[in-house]
Amino acid sequence: MRYLIAVLSVLWATGAFAADAPIKIKLGTLAPKDSSPHQSLKAMAEKWRQAPGGGVQLTIFTDGTQGGEADMVRRMRIGQLQAAMLTGTGMAEIDDSVTALQTMPMVYRSLDEVDYVREKLRPKLEQRLADKGFVVLFLADAGWVKFFSRKPVVYPDDLKRQKLFAWAGDNKALEIMKAAGYQPIPLETADILPGLQTGLIDAVPAPPFFALAGQFYGPAPHMLDMNWAPLVGACVITKKTWDKIPSDAQKAMREAAEKAGDEVRAQARKEMTEAVKAMKKRGLVVHELTPEAETAWRGVAESVYPKIRGTLVPADMFDEVQALLAEYRAGKK
Repeated sequence: MRYLIAVLSVLWATGAFAADAPIKIKLGTLAPKDSSPHQSLKAMAEKWRQAPGGGVQLTIFTDGTQGGEADMVRRMRIGQLQAAMLTGTGMAEIDDSVTALQTMPMVYRSLDEVDYVREKLRPKLEQRLADKGFVVLFLADAGWVKFFSRKPVVYPDDLKRQKLFAWAGDNKALEIMKAAGYQPIPLETADILPGLQTGLIDAVPAPPFFALAGQFYGPAPHMLDMNWAPLVGACVITKKTWDKIPSDAQKAMREAAEKAGDEVRAQARKEMTEAVKAMKKRGLVVHELTPEAETAWRGVAESVYPKIRGTLVPADMFDEVQALLAEYRAGKK
């Protein structure tokens, strides 16, 4: 009897009979601390904490403190991170099919088109990422990317005279940009503001809410009001981690993640207008896109499509986007 009591005491002391300990997940993102995407992730984290089976403890690392997006993908692969909220550029480090949503400049004419294509492609994208060992929790976007620059940019040649931020590590995109006559400077996102302040770069493509949060409008006080491309992103978790989570908890987590994705998308699109207004009060000069300038930019975009297809965007995905857009536009007519 004494032996049994001793064994039970040890088991209680070691937590063998304690309530299920929460699974711990670390998530990295470039989103600024306390920004609307971060707030949505925090709300998701609270729902995950309440998930069945003891819940999941989610720790969020903002501001690129876990490195650039390529670094975050590498960290997930070796287990230092279990999840990340990435842009399309980061997702391409896992599988380049997602570039079809982001790396085709001026192919989308409205955010409704972005939504339509995303939902049509979503099953295929999720399967391709699953094949690489990652589970998609939500897909979202941050609205349109605009050009912020030190000197005014209205026509393509105006941008060619300025040093342009480009994602570090995206060598294929760098070569295409150089071939088109631009001056790309590869940097990590955290280096954008210092790069603008020191003159290392003169211009940066970014959604307005990110330009406001990053204070790019100070050294780059000009914005071209052109919808260049959507900044698409997703929240992913490693399949290895996901498979350890009980199915009832997975269901609750997916529901919370979908809600967070909807919030990220809706809030970012709302903030496109609000951020521009806020920056204008701080000195931002907005340059409207004239019909002549739009024709010139569209000509530049379409001229690089043959180089993008099969290089930056898989040929099958490039063609499917074009087919889906034709389908959508025919339906609208």
